[in-house]
Amino acid sequence: MSQSTLAQGLELGAGDLTIVGVVAVVALVALAVGGLLLKEVLAHGEGTPSMQEIGRAVQEGASAYLNRQFRTLGIFAVIVFVLLFALPAEDLGERIGRSIFFLVGAGFSAIIGYLGMWLATRANIRVAAAAREANGRDKATRIAFRTGGVVGMFTVGLGLFGAAIVVMVYAGQAPRVLEGFGFGAALLAMFMRVGGGIFTKAADVGADLVGKVEQGIPEDDPRNAATIADNVGDNVGDCAGMAADLFESYAVTLVAALILGTAAFGLQGLLFPLIVPAIGVITAILGVYLTKAREGENSLRAINRSFYLSAIFAGVLSIIAAYVYLPGSFGEMTNPTDGSVAELTSDPRLIASVAVIIGIVLAVVILKLTGYYTGTEDTPVRDVGKSSLTGSATVILSGISIGFESAVYTAIVISAAVYGAFLLSGSIVVSLFAVALAGTGLLTTVGVIVAMDTFGPVSDNAQGIAEMSGDVEGDGVDILTELDAVGNTTKAITKGIAIATAVLAATALFGSYRDAINQALDSAGVALGDAGSSFAYEVFSPNTLVGVIIGASVVFMFSGLAINAVTRAAGAVVYEVRRQFKDKPGIMDRTERPEYGRVVDICTRDSLRELATPGLLAIFAPIAVGFGLGVGPLAGYLAGAIATGVLMAIFLANSGGAWDNAKKLVEDGNHGGKGSDAHEATIIGDTVGDPFKDTAGPAINPLIKVMNLVSVLIAPAIVLLSLPGSNPVIRILIAVVAVLIIVGAVVISKRRTSAITDAPAESSVG
Repeated sequence: MSQSTLAQGLELGAGDLTIVGVVAVVALVALAVGGLLLKEVLAHGEGTPSMQEIGRAVQEGASAYLNRQFRTLGIFAVIVFVLLFALPAEDLGERIGRSIFFLVGAGFSAIIGYLGMWLATRANIRVAAAAREANGRDKATRIAFRTGGVVGMFTVGLGLFGAAIVVMVYAGQAPRVLEGFGFGAALLAMFMRVGGGIFTKAADVGADLVGKVEQGIPEDDPRNAATIADNVGDNVGDCAGMAADLFESYAVTLVAALILGTAAFGLQGLLFPLIVPAIGVITAILGVYLTKAREGENSLRAINRSFYLSAIFAGVLSIIAAYVYLPGSFGEMTNPTDGSVAELTSDPRLIASVAVIIGIVLAVVILKLTGYYTGTEDTPVRDVGKSSLTGSATVILSGISIGFESAVYTAIVISAAVYGAFLLSGSIVVSLFAVALAGTGLLTTVGVIVAMDTFGPVSDNAQGIAEMSGDVEGDGVDILTELDAVGNTTKAITKGIAIATAVLAATALFGSYRDAINQALDSAGVALGDAGSSFAYEVFSPNTLVGVIIGASVVFMFSGLAINAVTRAAGAVVYEVRRQFKDKPGIMDRTERPEYGRVVDICTRDSLRELATPGLLAIFAPIAVGFGLGVGPLAGYLAGAIATGVLMAIFLANSGGAWDNAKKLVEDGNHGGKGSDAHEATIIGDTVGDPFKDTAGPAINPLIKVMNLVSVLIAPAIVLLSLPGSNPVIRILIAVVAVLIIVGAVVISKRRTSAITDAPAESSVG
């Protein structure tokens, strides 16, 4: 009997229910603290009437976009709900629960994203207003960071509460039901990441190319028709998209840990992955309230200090929890491959403690490493800034080289963490559980990570509102410039940490994928060793290698589609902004008002139209490989996607972050300052980097997890249709349909050109 089958019979006793109940209460405490922080942020002043008018325009645009996006994604949610119900399950209750909690996961992801957008569009004017006051630097920093703290509290609160409820209701079946929960969170996050990323970078690139390069006006000059859309994009992309992304990282890592924990420890393995994130709630509260810059201290240093303190606190409490809750020995463990039984002599408390610490240390190392490659005070960004003296080509080349180099070091660090966790036990099941626990350890800091991420777009928007309104002068301008630069670095750091969680979760889901195959074979009464080559996935097998190549190529295709979508949408924005400058000459002398709403409409229309193709690729590519080639090539597919995805995501994120901050360096007066040739060169670099760091790069994180979860969900069906005596026609037909959907979507995307390209003057209407 497999570990998965044994897990089905687990039942929660009174003590176990108490633990789950305490975890649920801790989750509710996180939501309550988030509510208090929300009230605190909204209690601050909203600034001048001009600031409030600009803020309302951004609020309306962001809300309108997300409302339309959710209506579009609702169609996908209904289709997936039905498909999940059709997939194999142990019983009807598990089938219903998996589909329902798919909607719950998607709903929670939407709530987190919408909340992040809603509050950020109200906090930005408060940060701008605070910069005008005495001691404005500390006050503005606190407002921006605690805005992120609200989103962080809701992220950990909803994620933990959802998982606790599933465990309480479904007990041993909880891991399978949670597959639906994690899939819903990941799928919606991916769509929000892609759609929001296309919106924000289309507006940003269009605004920069016409406003800063062609017209020579500042980035957030109100004469640029794309400025409102640019500020809207920061919120629907960086706030809503990233908040949903980090929530799904939280949910998916929990799913993997619960599945593997149940296989490794039984009931205690099911509950311990809930205890560690509950500790993370406490550390998140601590980190948010500890963030306070000392006199004359850079805001980034204060934020990093609170992160380190919360990480140390999380590590200590997690070790205590492991030694209090987990047993002192494993006893006998069943090998899921051949059914052999072996006695494990290692201490599970020590394994769990070290695994969690590995995850926490990984978060700290990623923070330092990413900060080094994207921070304005360190050599890489300063070298990119110096390269601007010789033109835009050298700026782009230096940024690309930084991205490549940083990707190698970051990937090695993440790989070392995965391998270190894997070596903690001689059992494959326990080793994979250790990897999953490393992921939960990293996510004990997720509340602070979300706060760091939201800090970036809030600060960016605050600076934009200040410039557009003209109501912030002197020290206030310097304060907002500093916060914006710090925000660029914190956004880059959180992207690095997000991809680290993606790799840990995906590696752990490998174990879940293996478990799903074993469970399906066990249900069919077939041992893996007797099932034949159709179920082998040795790395030296040619069919597995084919899967590796396909998985790697899908990451490239996904990235290309996302960047190309930004290119088309940005082209439409460029034409529209040019048209307005031409048709309304009074814009430049401020006697005519730009039509901001037309650019917002273009970005909304194009981003919602473009997000479908990358999403369909992510869902149907593993279906095509799995049903067409088998579970072995699908395992290779996942390996190729993870390996290529981690390198690609880090390369794109860090190149873009370095270009962005190199531009900030020049704008601060280095290498000729604003208006110089060097400034124009860094603007081009930043424009190239925009879709790198804010569209394609971050979207790879949920992409990897969506593909892993799709594979875990479809594995039993592939097994059933691949057993000897089964009809191969159905399996091949499913694969062919999946391939046709992918090909059709890609062809349509390649042929699609924005209507603005053919008719610049007319296409922007409506």
